[in-house]
Amino acid sequence: MATFLKEGKTDSEIQASDSKVKQIVADILAQVEKAGDAAVRELSSKFDNWSPDSFRLSDEQIEKTVASVPPSVINDIKFAQEQIKNFAQKQRASVHDIEVETLPGVFLGHKNIPVNSAGCYIPGGTYAMVASAHMSILTAKVAGVKRVIACTPPMRGEIPAATVAAMHLAGADEIYILGGIQAMAAMALGTDSIEPVDMLVGPGNSYVAEAKRQLYGRVGIDLFAGPTEVLVIADESSDAEIVACDLLGQAEHGPTSPAALITTSRKLADETVLEIERQLQTLPTAAIAGRAWEDYGTIILVENEAEAVMEADKLAYEHVEVLTKDPDYFLKNMTNYGALFLGPETNVAYGDKVIGTNHTLPTKKAAKYTGGLWVGKFLKNCTYQRCTPEASARVGEYASRLCEIEGFMAHKEQADLRVKRYGNREKNARIHEEKAV
Repeated sequence: MATFLKEGKTDSEIQASDSKVKQIVADILAQVEKAGDAAVRELSSKFDNWSPDSFRLSDEQIEKTVASVPPSVINDIKFAQEQIKNFAQKQRASVHDIEVETLPGVFLGHKNIPVNSAGCYIPGGTYAMVASAHMSILTAKVAGVKRVIACTPPMRGEIPAATVAAMHLAGADEIYILGGIQAMAAMALGTDSIEPVDMLVGPGNSYVAEAKRQLYGRVGIDLFAGPTEVLVIADESSDAEIVACDLLGQAEHGPTSPAALITTSRKLADETVLEIERQLQTLPTAAIAGRAWEDYGTIILVENEAEAVMEADKLAYEHVEVLTKDPDYFLKNMTNYGALFLGPETNVAYGDKVIGTNHTLPTKKAAKYTGGLWVGKFLKNCTYQRCTPEASARVGEYASRLCEIEGFMAHKEQADLRVKRYGNREKNARIHEEKAV
């Protein structure tokens, strides 16, 4: 039986905090919907101390900003984008349109149609989330989205140059220096200066995530996201230094970021606690990571790999690192996770920044029903059908009876009309053939 050696905050404690966020977001969305650009400007000035002549960057501003970024940084961004683009293109190639003849004369098919426009949110604030530009904008473009706009907040009153460079190189059609709830509202609802989009994607803080939740339905979204999560599954073959390092690597995202260890080794669990304390002494982001570990850190001791899988699937965490003798066991048996990182040679930082898989992933147990952002999220799987007259008459007979069972008599009339019109045609054709013989 699994034993919890350390537990983070309870779900009820987390929900109490979430309720306050919901009301703040609802009020701001209503404000933007009512006053448009004026509300956006007021909110940006209030929260980010940012009120430029135009939130949208001109071509000249983009060119100047990109030119200010060191060539080495541009090269690194291009390398990362090449990896993400390569994998996204392979994913897109795996999605096929189909058409099949299911009965003689009955043709059914589907097309995968990209949404016409998407709004990508690139977080800023504490960290410049350059990589989020690749993950959202580039993926949308590979999917075939015609208009991709992107918003990112200012950083300490300045345009975040590296982020803007990444947004531009990824192919953004419009770039706005605008953050928070007001950015999400402007993209989804539209204003006099910003044409609304069909879909919102990208990570963000709890306010951005809640804005997406409340806007869902009016626009599509990639997924419901909360604070980033990391789970490390380790056995006695692993070592405490790498386990602690990888737990803190995600905990530094924010003070509410859950980090968990599932292990078959009590010795490793104890050593990891000590190693976390040691690494926090020198980690530059220790104030954030340490608080996250204290409030949201979890250690679960299990008896074997099977129990580790069971507990991991219950958590359904966003990132799952497997540091065991047989990582493939978890690839074969786990079902609830955002992304797997198999073996000590890889880690969440690779996935977050450069290796090619997408870093926008499900949190808060959403991995039980969805995967992360990929080209398929921007595609609408739309079906179509067509019939020969003979096939229409045949199907119509079944449809008529089935509609009558349910009491849908106007539906029945649709079927009966086809049977009458095309059934007689088929009957006349047979008579004509018989006379010819």
